[in-house]
Amino acid sequence: MSKQRVVVTGMGAVSSLGGVAEFWKSLLAGRSGIRRISRFDATSMKTQVAGEVDFDPVTYDIPAKNARRMSRASQMALAAASLAIADSDLTLDVIRAESERSGVVVGTANAGFEVLLETSLDHRLKGSRINPTALINGLPNMPAHYVSSYAGAAGSFHTVSATCASGTQSIGLALDQIRAGRADLMITGGVDTLIHPDVMKAFEAMTVLACKYGQEPGRAARPFDAERDGFVMGEGCGILVLESLEHARSRSARVYAEVLGYATSSDAGHSAAPDSEGRGAANAMQWALADAGRSEEEVDYINAHGTGTVVNDSMETKAIKHVFGERAYHIPISSTKSMIGHCMGGSGALEAIACVKSLEAGSIHPTINLETPDPECDLDYVPNQARHADLQVVLSNSFGLGGQNACLVLGRCAG
Repeated sequence: MSKQRVVVTGMGAVSSLGGVAEFWKSLLAGRSGIRRISRFDATSMKTQVAGEVDFDPVTYDIPAKNARRMSRASQMALAAASLAIADSDLTLDVIRAESERSGVVVGTANAGFEVLLETSLDHRLKGSRINPTALINGLPNMPAHYVSSYAGAAGSFHTVSATCASGTQSIGLALDQIRAGRADLMITGGVDTLIHPDVMKAFEAMTVLACKYGQEPGRAARPFDAERDGFVMGEGCGILVLESLEHARSRSARVYAEVLGYATSSDAGHSAAPDSEGRGAANAMQWALADAGRSEEEVDYINAHGTGTVVNDSMETKAIKHVFGERAYHIPISSTKSMIGHCMGGSGALEAIACVKSLEAGSIHPTINLETPDPECDLDYVPNQARHADLQVVLSNSFGLGGQNACLVLGRCAG
């Protein structure tokens, strides 16, 4: 029995570079969305820059009364979902008419944690009354809930928490739901809003945040560069509308790209440090290609996890060499995080959107700030300038804390 083919028909983004159109335009231009932190006083911290989003929920028609009850992550997920649905030319009436065949998968590392944290601190330190909505809205499945409730999607429903791999894993799970015949349409992606003093200080204590370029925020994120010293925290949300090809054709939908395959793997090792040889990451790439029915020779571009930490970038380079052999030196690779930082659960979804736009435009965005070659990172990372390319098949990598690896294979929709 052949698998259902699954396509992307809508996309929505909330990022430090704007919505999908401005996000893509900025990526191609090598424009950074990283700046000095403005949402709290970071002067006592070694790291004072982040990929903050200028975000007002009212701009996205979320009533102020509702927004006050929601976490920032839930607000962004709802905003991005509304944009993706509109972009797909679906209406809420259509989704609700097919409610039980329409589902939601949203990934997050820790959405809503600040609601519980701040309510608890106010109660313990100030004696404030516990907000009766705080517990519910601090739960990590609330972004998926608000998207499902807004769309009226009552079918397959999931929340994925796989740290940095959450968004990628969510899209893969949505792909599987359609392939298995459990849904015709899935609204999927990832979100996180972890630019918070306690989170930043915790990562600072782990010595994984970039500190060298505090006075030049746009230069702080330096994936694969010899002078990289850590990742820059970002925030944001990417949401995609996936449909079976048959369902998309039945309504004459515009098709952006096809989701060809997906896989996950575990390092089965350290809780924070990736396997230095990249064996788990290599497995995820190889298994995703096998799931897609594509060979290593067919891959035209890789959107790297590319965080900018010393260990991750050299590990990912080794993993790519393990999978592709000598051909690894001829595949263009770039890191979206060089411009928006690491959006944790939102990263994989925003990077998937970048891959879809790459396929559509025949262009590859650069890895910015790649100025000093690192002998351990010696592949083609598309340094500093965008590049035109005939792209048919692309990979998107996400490798998370806890050794959780995920890889998507996307391609142009043919036939």
